Amino acid sequence: MLTRVCSGGVVFFEDRVLILKNEKSEWVLPKGVIRPGYLAQETAIERVKIEAGVDARIVSCVGETCYEFYSVTRQRPVCNQITWFLMEAFSDNCSPNADLNFSEGGFYPIEEALEKITYSQDKSLVRMSYKRYLEYHKERDEVIV
Repeated sequence: MLTRVCSGGVVFFEDRVLILKNEKSEWVLPKGVIRPGYLAQETAIERVKIEAGVDARIVSCVGETCYEFYSVTRQRPVCNQITWFLMEAFSDNCSPNADLNFSEGGFYPIEEALEKITYSQDKSLVRMSYKRYLEYHKERDEVIV
């Protein structure tokens, strides 16, 4: 089995979260393989920018997920191990990258995003990350609009 070490972002702007619709019509979070010489944090920031056109900063690490699938192009099973980062966007501008087969995307209210997101572990990740995001702002006496 091929193992791919990846990182991605759970990106918030105010009270909305970034999700993208891929070529399989799945609603997902931005992520990608960590290339040699890159840190997980750098990859997460880069993938959010490349896949969604969103500039964001990392607030904290929120955990890891792992899933397996069969790759038709590679003709073998693949395991994706993903380190996720809680991120905050500088604006809600979003431009899904059609060259990477993202047809839709943007910042959605949490409940709407949870209805759209395809995979249950991504839904759990968004729920947990949103709680941390609110705690982060509460500690700073900041109000999320």
